[in-house]
Amino acid sequence: MVRTPLTPAERRRGERLGALLREARGPRSMVEVAAAAGLSAETLRKIETGRAPTPAFFTVAALAAELDISLNELATACGADEERPGREDTLSA
Repeated sequence: MVRTPLTPAERRRGERLGALLREARGPRSMVEVAAAAGLSAETLRKIETGRAPTPAFFTVAALAAELDISLNELATACGADEERPGREDTLSA
């Protein structure tokens, strides 16, 4: 299966997610946080550096729980509400 290239906006969201997680991790080591969340340190490193800009939902959820960040906070801060091409508002009256 060929993956569709990410848009610049998707890459920026991934970079924001990585920065937020890195900031929330604070002085804790990457290895400590990754292990506590059930991930490899390399996976966390890729997310924090933006090399994995679209991590799986359950990966993000595990990190958010370990770092005591709400998923709503992450979604808002990462621009989940940005308009995406082809997205239609189904709640319009």
